Amino acid sequence: MLKIGLTGGIASGKSMVAARLEELGAVLVDADALAREVVEPGTEGLARIVAEFGAEMLDDGGRLDRARLGALVFGQPERLAALNGIVHPLVRSRAAAIVAAAADDAVVVQDIPLLVETGQGSDFHLVVVVDAPEDVRVQRMLEHRGMTAEAARSRIQAQASRDDRLAAADVVLDNSGSVAELLEQVDRLWKGRLQPFALNIAQGVRAARQGGPVLLPSRPEWQREAHRIMARIRAALARQEAVDVNGLSLEHIGSTSVPGLEAKDVIDLQLAVPDLAAADTLAPIVSAAGFPFVPGSSADAPKPGHPRPEDWYKRFHASADPGRDVNLHVRAAGSPGWRFALCFRDWLRTDPDAAAGYLALKRRLADEHAGDPTTEGYAEAEEEWFRNAEEPMERWAERAGWQPPSYAS
Repeated sequence: MLKIGLTGGIASGKSMVAARLEELGAVLVDADALAREVVEPGTEGLARIVAEFGAEMLDDGGRLDRARLGALVFGQPERLAALNGIVHPLVRSRAAAIVAAAADDAVVVQDIPLLVETGQGSDFHLVVVVDAPEDVRVQRMLEHRGMTAEAARSRIQAQASRDDRLAAADVVLDNSGSVAELLEQVDRLWKGRLQPFALNIAQGVRAARQGGPVLLPSRPEWQREAHRIMARIRAALARQEAVDVNGLSLEHIGSTSVPGLEAKDVIDLQLAVPDLAAADTLAPIVSAAGFPFVPGSSADAPKPGHPRPEDWYKRFHASADPGRDVNLHVRAAGSPGWRFALCFRDWLRTDPDAAAGYLALKRRLADEHAGDPTTEGYAEAEEEWFRNAEEPMERWAERAGWQPPSYAS
């Protein structure tokens, strides 16, 4: 199933987005609703809160007095941590039960106000952030919640910063305008990305790619996106008890890993494994994480220094997400293909002349293959340059004393 983490600061409009996604067909897991549910009278949660904070946290009817408890913990980090230590595990357990009951092809949206603060972003295929400027959110709290400006800003400052929330986002929904504008964004997201993403995962296929190669100016976001995606893959592997994550490593490779280099808008990653038998064992986990196995791409083109084709065998996965192209190359650590990918990246990062030569090639090939229906012709045309580049790359590696990064994640 497709798992979406939905978050946003107070008065951002997150609840409105959650409700719309549920209307469109998503299975909604509302953390706030569950937080109320797990402290109802007679629950373990309420009993533990009374034991920790006292019976005065109950109202005359024996229910939790949320306003009194909130006033007690607000601005008190230790008290707040104690409360979170009671409520959050219970909420996560209840949420896990709802997710487990959802259909295999469902879009499951977990509405989590403190997703960024609690570091849960890597648990989801995508993190969707509902965003609005602080002054807009303050005005909403004044008009709709009867708060003072001072109280509203205090609430905002008690949450993750806007920058931190945006840094965790795969998708940002702008709610600085009208309700209609926000709901239109949600509808586009559902139809254009979430529904096809869920279908691709259920069917075990990559997202369709169309059109020839288009080079874009270097984007700092590529590095941040790669780190988010790698964290997601690592988390998926770590959740499997049978997987030894200490025997695996992930690296950002390819053109988008070289600062300043123009590139196609594709994130290339390399997962290093002990051998290709391990790659086959991990394939279902990687596919469920949103990166299905792609048959027919089982080897890299041999280079002159290692001419045997069997030395270049690999496994290849690609993103099921139509909104983010990712190539995941799974190679045996120590293999020629594994080493070439890492050395080539570091050579271009370090040697401006090598990077300039490669960029000139990329621009020429992009022009030549601009009318192609796919990028396959472009990729094949690069191979001759890669073969010729092996010797100067190795000379650079020897001069620089280069060694591959440590084989550990």
